[in-house]
Order: sequence, then C-alpha cells, then structure tokens
Amino acid sequence: MNKDAKIILPGGAGLVGQNLVVFLKKAGFNNLVVIDKHPFNTPMLARLHPDITVIESDLADKDEWQKQFKDADVIIMLQAQIGGLTEEPFIRNNIISTQNVIDACKQYNVPYIVHISSSVVESVANDYYTESKKKQEDMVINCGIPFCVLRPTLMFGWFDRKHLGWLSRFMQKVPVFPIPSHGRFMRQPLYAGDFCNIIISAMQKRPDNEVYNITGREQIDYVDIIRLIKKTLGVKTWIVHIPYWLFWLLLKTYAIFDRDPPFTTSQLKALTTHDVFEVIPWWDIFDVTPTPIEDAMKETLLNETYSKNVLKF
Repeated sequence: MNKDAKIILPGGAGLVGQNLVVFLKKAGFNNLVVIDKHPFNTPMLARLHPDITVIESDLADKDEWQKQFKDADVIIMLQAQIGGLTEEPFIRNNIISTQNVIDACKQYNVPYIVHISSSVVESVANDYYTESKKKQEDMVINCGIPFCVLRPTLMFGWFDRKHLGWLSRFMQKVPVFPIPSHGRFMRQPLYAGDFCNIIISAMQKRPDNEVYNITGREQIDYVDIIRLIKKTLGVKTWIVHIPYWLFWLLLKTYAIFDRDPPFTTSQLKALTTHDVFEVIPWWDIFDVTPTPIEDAMKETLLNETYSKNVLKF
C-alpha cells in the first residue's frame, strides 16, 4: 500500500484513533485525515500531530467534512458513543453518523472501509451501547462497499479515559480501592497497540467482506487486572471487596452529580455478565506479534511520551 495513500479516520480522536495515528505514522503513512467533534480530544490530537489533517466537526451533521472523502483510499471508521445515561447520544453518534459516513463514501467512491465494531454485538448484555453497535455494524455490512469488520474486546492503552486508564488514575488518588463482590469476573482485555497493528494489517490486506472477533489472547479476572495495575504503578492502595448492591448504589449516587460518569450501573452489569469471547489466531491472520499483558500494562502506564495524555469524557 502506497505510504501516500489518503487514510480517513472518522472519530479518530478517541482511544483507538489517538493510538492508531501514532502507529500509522510509525509505519510510514503520511496522508492522514481525522474528523472528530470532541472539543478537547480533537485539539489535543492536532497538537500532538501537527503534520496530519485534523478537522473538528460533528459526523452526525452533514457539512464540509464530507469533501475530505474525495480521493480517499480507505476509511477506518472509529466513531462510537461508549457511555451515557440516555439513548439519544448513542443514536446520534453510532447510527446517524455512520449513515453520513457511508453516504460520503458512496458519493466519492471510496473503495474500502475498515469498521471498528465491538465484541458486545455478540454479548448477552442489553443496553444502549450494545444495541446501537449492533445496528452500526449491520449498516456497514449492508452498505455495498467492500469492508472488513473488527470486533475488539475491552481495550486498554495510551490516552484511555475509561476502563483501565480511569481505574489506574483513580487508584493513585484514593487509599482504598473498591471491588464489586468477589471480583472474579473473567475479562479478555486487548492491548490497543496490538489492535492498531491489526487495523493497519487489515487496511493493507483488505479481507473481502470479512468479520473478525479480535479478543485479547490472555484471560484474566477483573480483580487480577486491578492487582496488576497496582503492581505496575507501585502504589500501596488497599483493595477492598464490597457487596455488589453497595457498589451499584455508589455508582448510582455518583451519576447524580456527573452527567457523563466514567463507570455506570449498566457497565457494572456488563462487567459481571459471564461472557466468553471467541479467540481466533489473529496473530497469524494479520501477522501481528501479541504483547504479553504485563508488558502491555507497563507500556500503557509508564510510557514517558503518551501515558500522561488523557482524553476527556
């Protein structure tokens, strides 16, 4: 694939996009266009990477951003509403924006889409995020443009505003870290660095209308993730198990004071749902070497260049 090929990243100022820009540039690609509406994360991306095109615009609104799709070689569709207390932002940012991106692809004859879906589309969970991601994926699959769909599981990496990133920052601020119930909720976390290399490989190999479940290779319980974060940071926070109902009540109370909380009761329910996701040999399919979770955690939390850059909600 030509290193000058025009690559557009709708929603590219989020966790995956911020990491992906670093990895794309490292791979030699130099014609990158990111379109994102976030008033803090988008300027931060532009500041970190003044050599790429960054456009602050809402993909749910049709305006000048669509002109960027002219002569595009590939679209890496990243936009996603992950958290929220009402349905409206999920519809706007996962459904309406996707239709607008697809329309722009058709208007300018974009030849290929790499769509970043989510493992939740195969989850038993039933919430706004899960249902909107299912609809979003269906829209891409049925749009008539050649595609590759990647469904990552819970991800961690640089810039993480939620999940492990938020947990690590919270752990450094409090003397006591609460764990719901026994904490033995099996997770299959995926390192964002590995996932970025998978995306780049998919962009170059261009599988023909394929869907891949991209799951972390290692299984680890939630409580052990917390212990690994504690070990990596070298903090002395006391990890305490509390009843599920009390943890739920604390989240519910917190949501009264924060309209966009980092962890919600619906996410707590998803955490305790016993989902086991398929592990395919993505390391062979995409020629990517998996990073051991302890090494990935060190790179995520201790990297001097990117670990301290945190996205906002």
